[in-house]
Parts: sequence; C-alpha cells; structure tokens
Amino acid sequence: MVYNLVNEFSEVKPMPELEDDVITLVDEEGEEKDFTVIDTLEVEGSQYAVLLPLEEEDEDEVVILKYGRDEHGNEILMDIEDDEEWERVADAWQEMVEEELEEEEEDL
Repeated sequence: MVYNLVNEFSEVKPMPELEDDVITLVDEEGEEKDFTVIDTLEVEGSQYAVLLPLEEEDEDEVVILKYGRDEHGNEILMDIEDDEEWERVADAWQEMVEEELEEEEEDL
C-alpha cells in the first residue's frame, strides 16, 4: 500500500523534520488517517518513519513505513513488502529504543 503525505500547505516535509508531527496519510482507497511520527531512522541507505495511529485503540502498536517517491517524484510513505527488510527495520528501531531507555536510566 502506498500513502501520500498531506498537510495544510500541500507540501511534504523531508523525513527528518517530521518527527513529533501529526501527519495525515491518504491511502490508495482515498481514506485519510492521522498519525504521530514518533521516530525516523535510516537502515541500509533507506529512510523509514515510525508512526503511531491517532485513532487506534491499541496505543502500543506502531506502523513502520518506508520513505520514497512515486513515478511523478512526489514524496510518499509505503508499506515494507519484504519480510526480511521489515524485520531489519523493526530490529533497528527496537535497538534505538532500548539504547534511549538505557541512557535515561544512566542519567537517573
């Protein structure tokens, strides 16, 4: 599934600037969904966004999407279709979270 980023100015921010923003994604069926960008990361040269759905009941479940461009050069977020790629990205994000928690504990 491919998502187009939508914001009030109809322009897309580069991924590193999206962190902590609330964004609206439009899926292939034209449905809009709001997400909070909780993290961005780079794995093996590709960029990914870690999103938390605003309207979902399960607040512990995140969505990880790959940052890319469509055939017209528009910035998009898309599902990670390769299971191995998804596992690498999920593992990298989990490692980042664990490192941040360890740093916070050390600061106490």
